Amino acid sequence: MLWNTSIHCFLLSRCLDDNIRTVVRGQTNVGQDGRQALEEAQVAIGQLFGKIKDIKDKAEKSEQMVKEITRDIKQLDHAKRHLTTSITTLNHLHMLAGGVDSLEAMTRKRQYGEVANLLQGVVNVLEHFHKYMGIPQIRQLSERVKVAQSELGTQILADFEEAFPAQGSKRAGGPSNVLRDACLVANVLDPRIKQEIIKKFIRQHLSEYMVLFQENQDVAWLDKIDRRYAWIKRQLVDYEEKYGRMFPEEWCMTERIAVEFCHITRTELAKVMRTRAKEIEVKLLLFAIQRTTNFEGLLAKRFSGCTLTDGPGVKKPETPLESTNPFLEDEIGEDGSEMEEDLDRPKKHKAPDNPFHGIISKCFESHLYVYIESQDKNLGEMIDRFVSDFRAQGPPKVGTEDGGAVLPSCADLFVYYKKCMVQCSQLSTGEPMIAFTTIFQKYLREYAWKILSGNLPKTSSNSGGLTIKSLLQEKEGSEAAKFTVEELCLICSILSTAEYCLATTQQLEEKLKEKVDKTLVERINLTGEMDTFSNVISNSIQLLVQDLDAACDPALTAMSKMPWQSVEHVGDQSPYVTSVIMHIKQNVPIIRDNLASTRKYFTQFCIKFTNSFIPKFINHLFRCKTISMVGAEQLLLDTHSLKTVLLDLPSIGSQVVRKAPASYTKIVVKGMTRAEMILKVVMAPHEPSVVFVDNYIKLLADGNPETFQKTLDMKGLKRSEQSSMLELFRQRLPTPPSGTDGGPSLSFSTPTPEQENSRIRKLEKLIKKRL
Repeated sequence: MLWNTSIHCFLLSRCLDDNIRTVVRGQTNVGQDGRQALEEAQVAIGQLFGKIKDIKDKAEKSEQMVKEITRDIKQLDHAKRHLTTSITTLNHLHMLAGGVDSLEAMTRKRQYGEVANLLQGVVNVLEHFHKYMGIPQIRQLSERVKVAQSELGTQILADFEEAFPAQGSKRAGGPSNVLRDACLVANVLDPRIKQEIIKKFIRQHLSEYMVLFQENQDVAWLDKIDRRYAWIKRQLVDYEEKYGRMFPEEWCMTERIAVEFCHITRTELAKVMRTRAKEIEVKLLLFAIQRTTNFEGLLAKRFSGCTLTDGPGVKKPETPLESTNPFLEDEIGEDGSEMEEDLDRPKKHKAPDNPFHGIISKCFESHLYVYIESQDKNLGEMIDRFVSDFRAQGPPKVGTEDGGAVLPSCADLFVYYKKCMVQCSQLSTGEPMIAFTTIFQKYLREYAWKILSGNLPKTSSNSGGLTIKSLLQEKEGSEAAKFTVEELCLICSILSTAEYCLATTQQLEEKLKEKVDKTLVERINLTGEMDTFSNVISNSIQLLVQDLDAACDPALTAMSKMPWQSVEHVGDQSPYVTSVIMHIKQNVPIIRDNLASTRKYFTQFCIKFTNSFIPKFINHLFRCKTISMVGAEQLLLDTHSLKTVLLDLPSIGSQVVRKAPASYTKIVVKGMTRAEMILKVVMAPHEPSVVFVDNYIKLLADGNPETFQKTLDMKGLKRSEQSSMLELFRQRLPTPPSGTDGGPSLSFSTPTPEQENSRIRKLEKLIKKRL
């Protein structure tokens, strides 16, 4: 058995050696085959490079052969090109020489019709010889052309001078075909020749105007300004009939005459107004401006304004800024509609800009102070009339549409300003607009002071607190409001008017910024006037709050003076609660109805009254000394009744019940919940002291020792007991977190309104059982 195993192992070893030997020999053969293949590849690459070199050599030989074949052809092409250029140049030279001779001959004969076409051709041909100016003959021809052009210019000017002499009103000549052809020649000559012809003709054509409307003539004054424009209209018609065909259409001679007339008129009017400045009145000034702007509009309809930038010293008037100002209308209705309606009106399609705007009327700008002073006077008289009318008519009547509505004088003021704005914007969009805006700012403030603030009812106490007289006259169920119903309506009307003025002034500022020049936009600022109207609104709301607050003061004073220690049973709400509710039901519906158009300010009134009443109610609670358990329960019931009334305050006495704003509800719930917590602390037994102090800290979350001492006074504890309780209170206060200021107030979670309502319902059930 062992023998067989040995033989088997030996055979297996021999087999493995044979396999290894075969593999080694095979690897040796592979290396030899690889080297042989590499050598063959190198040989093939060498053969390929050789073939490529042969092909390159053959290509170079072919290219050289082609060059030799085409050399003669290129020479022929160059010869042909040079021959063509020479023939063309000789033709041009022949044309130039002949053209110059013909030009000189035609100039002497004044054959301007032929000269116009020939001169343009000669000039065009001469441009081809700019590179040959070194040749004397070419330079000589160029000099002859320049001399011919100069002679033509001088000759044409002399012909026009002869036909239209500068001196005398009678014309020696007139329109002719020769002058018409001369204008065609002037188009080809130096542009200065054309400008000189235009200048002399216009000057001669307007010489009669300079004589008729001299500064010392009666027709030169503003009241006869129509005659100036009537004269130029006749002259333009006369020109069209006599000379319309003499000048080329592209010269726009009719428009040039009108533009020069405008420049002369502006200069002459400025001189006259400067000399007779004291005689300028508002009506006369507005009449002249209206007629002038109408004439400028007529020019814009008749002409395009293409000549306004032509010629030296002539500048195109500044184009008015694009404006969406609703005050700008061609005609103003006399219906006295309010400015707000115009602000909300859809914008009209913007008319094309008038290129002639201000070309004459610019001269009136320096005299607009007369108009501005007049408007200053008119606005002052208007404010005085508003004051006297208000005193004569009295406050708005109760139960009428005027009660709580915007004062009519406010609409009248803005409508009048709208009319003034239209006039002023037609006169200027520069400094006069700023001056007029300043004046209106002045009377906006005066309106706010004299009409609005000046007519607010005066309170009997500046602080809005109680007076000795009111305390003596206060009786249960008596009327304690300081203001009558008419006065409440007046306050609401003034508030609505101030709100309207505030909104309209803001819109007015935006429109003014759109209207004035861009460089003056920063000087339009009506923030001060808007602040003035905002102050009127705040003062009106404060008066309403003080009135209702003062009406409730006697009731709260009565609450603090009641003997709460001797209350034996819990009944319905106390008389002081009934008095407070009565005053609220008297005032709030009147205020709400008169502020129906400005709901946000009625909401502000409710919030301000609540913020004033609740802290005052809590302060009067602290004044109630020695409250028994039953007295505390009665006060808690009264507090819940007041809380319910305050939550319903915005819609009290209204047929339409609206949900109070969330911000208002939050203020009422937070303030009255604190009052309820104070009473619950008073109801709790003060023994053991630790439990009482911890309960106080949990319910009120107030770390102020003074508040805690007031609570102890309400319970009627003695000073000795209060001292120990205060010491314990200071010890039991939680330590504030690190990094925060250790102030008297603490942050604790307070019961939710739903939890408090549930507790109140339980208390009411308990009271009913006792009853």
